[in-house]
Amino acid sequence: MSGLGKGVVSSSIAKLLQLSNQKVSCVKIDPYLNFDAGTMNPVAHGEVFVTDDGGECDMDIGNYERFLNQDIPKSHNITTAQIYSKVIESERKGEYLGACVQIIPHITDEIKKRIRSIAEDEKLDILIVECGGTVGDIESLPFLEALRQIRSEDGPENVLFVHVTLAPSLDVVGEQKTKPTQHSVQELRRIGIQPDLLSVRCTIPLLEKTKKKISMFTNVLIQDVFSCHDVDNIFLIPQILNDQGIVDIIFKKFRMIGLVNASENWDRWNKIVNSIKKYEDTIKIAMVGKYVTLADSYVSVNHSLKHAAATIGKNVSIELIDSENLNGDMTKLGGFDGILVPGGFGTRGSEGIIKTANFAREKNVPYLGICFGFQLAAVEFGRNVCGLDNANSAEIEPKTPNPVIDLLPEQKDVDNMGGSLRLGANDIIIKDNSLAQKIYNSSVISKRHRHRFEFNKQYIDKFIEKGMVFSGESDNGKRMEILEIPSHKFFFAVQFHPEFNSRPGFPEDAFKAFLEAAAN
Repeated sequence: MSGLGKGVVSSSIAKLLQLSNQKVSCVKIDPYLNFDAGTMNPVAHGEVFVTDDGGECDMDIGNYERFLNQDIPKSHNITTAQIYSKVIESERKGEYLGACVQIIPHITDEIKKRIRSIAEDEKLDILIVECGGTVGDIESLPFLEALRQIRSEDGPENVLFVHVTLAPSLDVVGEQKTKPTQHSVQELRRIGIQPDLLSVRCTIPLLEKTKKKISMFTNVLIQDVFSCHDVDNIFLIPQILNDQGIVDIIFKKFRMIGLVNASENWDRWNKIVNSIKKYEDTIKIAMVGKYVTLADSYVSVNHSLKHAAATIGKNVSIELIDSENLNGDMTKLGGFDGILVPGGFGTRGSEGIIKTANFAREKNVPYLGICFGFQLAAVEFGRNVCGLDNANSAEIEPKTPNPVIDLLPEQKDVDNMGGSLRLGANDIIIKDNSLAQKIYNSSVISKRHRHRFEFNKQYIDKFIEKGMVFSGESDNGKRMEILEIPSHKFFFAVQFHPEFNSRPGFPEDAFKAFLEAAAN
């Protein structure tokens, strides 16, 4: 089922293989009919993760990048729409030579081709393929059939099936229930797939008697049933699976003789994992956004704050505050060490964010704005410092007399919403003697973007005159990327999305500087 932890299990197995000196990567299959995650509501689906090459992907791609500490290209997020679009395009070109185009073999062949080409092109030792959805769903059946065919064609020594299931503990009874796992495996076997390994999600470690029962009813050896129980830190999952012998079993099933001594790899990984722990001091951060009803809407921002906190030896407490409820009452922002405004789109809740930026600036509270948080911080400064009547973003109020934030020129003739924003990594030039240069310790950085509106340079002289510094720019000075207020304790906002570059043990510099300011 959704939210069970398939992404974390996939990432953890990939990490274990990487620690064993295998060249590994991950693919996420999303059976929905959207071409990508770009037009999906983050409250319903979770965060849209942006790759270096400009893909708008499922948030599990972010999991893979954080666990493996490597960039994952957009080709690694496969959706139903991508597969069907390619098959229909090929049919229109006559490439099937008059054949009746069907789910089998044409759709399944395209799925297999996509998976195999990734493994071959990147010369991987092992590719982890995560198939989203629930066993039995109509949407995922073509993908499961394609995976079944790959196993049949390539043999059991080259393909391994890991099934993530649930063993709930009912409060009333207090025992771990195996029926959900039994029925899920039965359904999987009905469509032709016998799992090799079971990763069983549970609140406490899987009991031996529960393992035996699951093994008996699923035709999976007892040593191939793994407990994947709740932990405080998801980066502990690789160790939990490793302690149960999963790496040895995988290597044995793949007939890979002899494990490489990977103790140095483990030492480095354990140092990172152990840094994410409880510390004496806690930094309280208010995250003011539009999509706070689902924590996964800002999963990369949450991780980025935790990565940064761990490197400075602090805990971070993040309270999500709905910007729509902040129109008049700013007392909710009192008592926090710092305020962060993440990305977003649209009118709803925008006035609350503008008032949040005003509160942080006037009360000298450390402020970090990301994308929408950058844009509305500029709007607030335009209104309250520069005296620009009714200053706004043209996205929020198209008829504003002072469009401090305006549509990117190349966006004016764009009709399609999906895949049409300014996406992916772009180089940003940092100004000398700025806070940005101090933070990044570089004159050029590369960061990922996802936006359609930008700061209107017609207003730049007015802003600079009133004390704002635009310390980062891109595209030969056409676009403002970073703003800061030198007279403020820490007022720093970026047009890009720094959260997509943060990894455990390697925090993104803006988050680290923000928390250091908040800690002081």
